[in-house]
Amino acid sequence: MHEAVTRMLSKYECKSTDDAKRALREIIQEVALLGLWRSKFFDKAAFYGGTALRILYGLDRFSEDLDFSLLEPRDDFDLTRYTASLEEELEAFGFNVRVEKVDKAVETASQSAFLKADTRNELLVIEAAEEMTREVPRGQVVKIKLEVDTDPPPGFATHTRYLLQPIPFAVRSYVLPDLFAGKMHAVLCRKWKNRVKGRDWYDLVWYAANHPQMNLIHLEQRMRQSGHWKGDESLSLQSFTRLLNERIENLDVDQARRDVAPFVKNRDYLAIWSRDFFRDVASRIIEL
Repeated sequence: MHEAVTRMLSKYECKSTDDAKRALREIIQEVALLGLWRSKFFDKAAFYGGTALRILYGLDRFSEDLDFSLLEPRDDFDLTRYTASLEEELEAFGFNVRVEKVDKAVETASQSAFLKADTRNELLVIEAAEEMTREVPRGQVVKIKLEVDTDPPPGFATHTRYLLQPIPFAVRSYVLPDLFAGKMHAVLCRKWKNRVKGRDWYDLVWYAANHPQMNLIHLEQRMRQSGHWKGDESLSLQSFTRLLNERIENLDVDQARRDVAPFVKNRDYLAIWSRDFFRDVASRIIEL
């Protein structure tokens, strides 16, 4: 096993196959970020979303995808310019991961790709215990989605964060109040259909407890872009609170709890969840 991968793995306590697969996924994510940094990707884009919150800011839940936003809208952006660097970086650390571009049937303001690898083979790279690797069916794929917003709404700020493993490198990220605004856009505007995304609500609690300042102006720009806020009136804190409480009133709390449970280590944190609990959490949000 590569020495740097050994160091990265040392922070995990892999007591089960699921633990080992989560560790593998996160190590691949961080090596992928290193490859993007080497390719100058962060000159044009910033890291955001749940995985950014976990890797850069200590969110205590697992996250599957790597989400990025261009610093300004660009029609000519091409994610495939960076995929070779990703594959080379991962190969240098012992991983056999391929990058597959997603060809969309409908044109949208985002570009996507998947990092794909054979789960059993990659668990062997991190020297997972034999009894764990035996439990993984042959042909099972570890799959990590990369998505880049090529038409970002205005009003956000970024800064540089530093990671020390696998080697020291830099990642450009949204600042926390703007990350919070993005999460609140998901909470308010994501279409639930038949599945509530409990991870959004878990993250809301984390923000309220750790970084309750939210950039309301950036949230308004996101809502205008998605068509969820219209007219000349600005989004006020009172209007935001009303919309959030309406969302809470319609929340299926049990379904939200079930959705997020596989992504958290301590499910006891979810026992307190209720509509009253989320109304209290919402009251703690501070306008930046």
